[in-house]
Amino acid sequence: MTEIRMGMVGGGEGAFIGAIHRIAASLDGQIKLVCGAFSSDAEKSRRSGAGLHLPPGRVYSDYREMMQAEARLPAGERMHFVAIVTPNHLHFPVAEAALRAGFHVLSDKPATLSLQEALRLREIVNSTGLLYGLTYTYTGYPMVKEARLRIAAGQLGNVRKVVVEYPQGWLARAEEDGDNKQAAWRLDPAQAGISCCMGDIGVHAANLAEYVTGLKISSLCADLTAFVPGRKLDDDGSMLLRFDNGAKGVLMASQISTGEENAIRLRVYGDKGGLDWQQHEPNTLWLRWSDRPTEMLRTAAPYLSALTLSNTRTPGGHPEGYLEAFANIYVAFAGQVRAREDGVAPDDRSADCPGIEDAVRGMAFIELAVAASDSEQKWHSFPGY
Repeated sequence: MTEIRMGMVGGGEGAFIGAIHRIAASLDGQIKLVCGAFSSDAEKSRRSGAGLHLPPGRVYSDYREMMQAEARLPAGERMHFVAIVTPNHLHFPVAEAALRAGFHVLSDKPATLSLQEALRLREIVNSTGLLYGLTYTYTGYPMVKEARLRIAAGQLGNVRKVVVEYPQGWLARAEEDGDNKQAAWRLDPAQAGISCCMGDIGVHAANLAEYVTGLKISSLCADLTAFVPGRKLDDDGSMLLRFDNGAKGVLMASQISTGEENAIRLRVYGDKGGLDWQQHEPNTLWLRWSDRPTEMLRTAAPYLSALTLSNTRTPGGHPEGYLEAFANIYVAFAGQVRAREDGVAPDDRSADCPGIEDAVRGMAFIELAVAASDSEQKWHSFPGY
């Protein structure tokens, strides 16, 4: 099996998400980190690369230098793809530079700073023919995949109601006024874009709802708020949703829900049954019926689908958590890269990876949510791109 070589932009010392990406990428032994531009500060990038035991010649002072230098290396040495783990405002320029240099891209979400950039990015991806992936992490959980397959098989019947929530409490106070860099850039419009809460976690909730149900949000009504005085971007939001099959939904995302810890939860109700999954108990998927007892499905059980089991690493009763879900996105994307290298079609597991259309749809959701909240009009139709 060909080892896939990865470069990274961002994620240097002191960064949170870069370490998560590196752990996820390395978990299955299929991907090797070979180079990086880990910070806009050249010395910080050098220290970060040294700490990761990379050769000094493969640690770059900025992403432009990295793309040019890697493209000059022999095909058997250069990176196959770049992982982008910077604040949002750099996602598009780094992805554009990588794609134009001939490298595939796997980016943290949201894909870009704006919808306009996302549309330009899609044009570049399509014109280069290269691969693009996005880390909508929660779609990587085994039982989320099982939920998607059960709904697709018609077990819940016609979906009528979707309830998705993502409460956090870490921004309940003015964390950005101190030395919390994660809070500071997420609440800075120049780096985060037009939304904090919806751009950071609300888009995850919307993507999870669409991924599991197989439906698309057709219109929404939104109410976004910046509760902490002085904030320029939202820290809380509530929405009513309409889906393309006529189903109705509710989405709540909040970063000021004091005491909550990434408590993402999805409930879906059809005319035959319902299901319930939440990240605090990720190994369990509940199926609810009106004519028989509630069922509890568990990760790694033999009655699960082949796709679910292929995304499961541990025996039953051992938690399949956030890092493993993240790693499933990386393994799927690496499978796409390997299939491209071998000139074959990707298998089902590799094909199940968020891509450029998810990227555009996510940015459209964020911009529509903000526009709807600013408007006195009740319902706003989801744009078709």
